[in-house]
Amino acid sequence: MSARAVDFQSINIAADPDGLAQLQELGVRTVPVVAKGAEYVMGLSLRDVGSFLGLDDEGAGMLPPHELVQRLDWILSAAQRYLRQLPDDQMLEELPGRPRSYRELTYHLFQISRAFLGVASGEELTYEKLGEVAGDELVSFADIADDGEATRRDLIAWWDGQGGAMDFAAIVPTYYGPQSLHETLERTAWHTGQHVRQMLLILDGLNIVPDGPIGERELAGLPLPKEVWDG
Repeated sequence: MSARAVDFQSINIAADPDGLAQLQELGVRTVPVVAKGAEYVMGLSLRDVGSFLGLDDEGAGMLPPHELVQRLDWILSAAQRYLRQLPDDQMLEELPGRPRSYRELTYHLFQISRAFLGVASGEELTYEKLGEVAGDELVSFADIADDGEATRRDLIAWWDGQGGAMDFAAIVPTYYGPQSLHETLERTAWHTGQHVRQMLLILDGLNIVPDGPIGERELAGLPLPKEVWDG
C-alpha cells in the first residue's frame, strides 16, 4: 500500500467518508500524518517521514543552532512589524479554508517560541501548550506585537545565557514523538516562518505594503512547505 498523507483540515468527508474513521482507528490525535497500512508517523518531522518512507534523500542538513536562533530573531521581528500594520477591525477575520482568526494566528506565531523555551527548560512540548490562546487583555494587534516582543527578548536572553551551551543532540519529548533539541529548534524556526509568510499574504489581500518583507536572508535553508496555506 502506498503511503498516504492525511490532514484533518483537508479531509472532505463526503468525498472520503472513511478518512476520518481511519485516522481515529489509528489513534491519531493531531495532524499531519503519513500512514502506511496500520503504521503511521507524524508528519511534523520531515526527517521522521523520510525514514518512515525509506527515502535515501532526506534533504539538506539542519542549520546550526546559532543560525536558527538568528533566523527566529529576524522572523519574530518581522512579525511584529506586520502586526502593527494590520487594522484592528480585521482581528476576527478568518484564514482561507480554516476556522482560525487573524488574532489566533498572530498570537500562535509567538506561542511557538514560548513553547520551545519551555522544552529547553525541561518541559514536554504538548499539543495543548502549542495551542494556547491569547488572553482577554490583548485587544489589538499592537498588544499582540508587544507581547511577542517580550517573547523575542526571552529567546535572545535564553540563547545568550544557557542556550548557547546546551546539548542540541539531546532528545526531548514532543507530542509528535521524541526529537532532538536541534530538530525542535529547527521546527520552531520554520513553523514560525510559515505563519509569517501567511501574514504577508494577509497584508497583500488588504493592499498593504509590508514593512520590510522577509526573504532569503530569513528563510533560506529552512524546510518550509511549498504552499503557504494549508491544503
